[in-house]
Amino acid sequence: MATNTPNLECRMYEAKYPEVDMAVMIQVKNIADMGAYVSLLEYNNIEGMILFSELSRRRIRSVSSLIKVGRIEPVMVLRVDKEKGYIDLSKRRVSEEDIQGCEERYNKSKLVHSIMRHVAETMNLDLEDLYIHVGWPLYRKYGHAFEAFKLIVNDPDSVLNSLTREVKEIGLDGQEVTKVVPAISDEVKDALVKNIRRRMTPQPLKIRADIEMKCFEFDGVLHIKVLPFSFASIIFSLISSFFNESYDRIVEGLVYSRLVFNLFLYLPSQEAMRKAEAAGNKDCPVKIKLVAPPSYVLNTQTLDKEQGITILNKAIAACSEEIARHKGKLIVKEAARAVSEREDKQLAEQMAKLGRENEEVSGDEDSEEEEDTGMGDIDLENSGTGLTE
Repeated sequence: MATNTPNLECRMYEAKYPEVDMAVMIQVKNIADMGAYVSLLEYNNIEGMILFSELSRRRIRSVSSLIKVGRIEPVMVLRVDKEKGYIDLSKRRVSEEDIQGCEERYNKSKLVHSIMRHVAETMNLDLEDLYIHVGWPLYRKYGHAFEAFKLIVNDPDSVLNSLTREVKEIGLDGQEVTKVVPAISDEVKDALVKNIRRRMTPQPLKIRADIEMKCFEFDGVLHIKVLPFSFASIIFSLISSFFNESYDRIVEGLVYSRLVFNLFLYLPSQEAMRKAEAAGNKDCPVKIKLVAPPSYVLNTQTLDKEQGITILNKAIAACSEEIARHKGKLIVKEAARAVSEREDKQLAEQMAKLGRENEEVSGDEDSEEEEDTGMGDIDLENSGTGLTE
């Protein structure tokens, strides 16, 4: 199979030409007087033609509005002359169902072709030979090589070990004999499996729901996590004094105790958050995070989108039921849905920004510092003695 100058150009399917009434993916190359010349992307870019009369069912007012050079889209095969290599195509006869099926098939075939071509290039093989011995047999057996590649991710031997080819050799008696050997060598097999696993290993989807929770009931820290400001201030001051903290630290404690009070005024009960996270499982764990009171996000990661959405909905229901027991309220701002890396990054940036804002020094602290420096360099001990005298 190996050659010094491997050929890396090959069609995706075993048939050299498409069948009539079959939807194929094309790319427009140029527009002539009678029609548009296109390349059939799945058939090694062989040329086809779309007559202007086959562009639209409606009256054509502007050809440029219907077809543009470089555009990739599905069309229907009208006629195929295998002897002359002519292929007539139609854009107006392809249905929405045909378009959807063609796009799905092409996306799978393109991924398979990319993997096969990369293996052929790195292993110095002819791409067509690799298709003859691996790709097209898998198309015949599994309907599409993409389905076989999915199985190879977890169990490559069960798929690839069944592929064989015949090799003719000269025996000891001088007669030509035919031997059945594995379709590919162990080195090529390892390279193929490595590329398939790198490109086709399923990536977990991120599922997220945005909610708001409010609870103003003062039932104690075990339920609501709220302390009145005066009580929180006294506790913090006593702790600071006990550890001989400076006056500035005590004032800082009073300031931040107020901030803590404002924050925890919106926090739901521990039970509600635990109930939400308990709705998850090992394959689909649920986590709940605070964005900014009273906004929270529930998220999970899973390979099954529908399972992830179902689990998050159960978590929201459990959390809502629990928070309602404490006279709280849960509002779903955005229902459970799959989020992209961009959306996930935006949420992380938003939470980081809020974190930085919470760490900023408040104006109250600045005013306290001004009051401290306004006393000047006074000797408190001598001043005190003078007053007592």
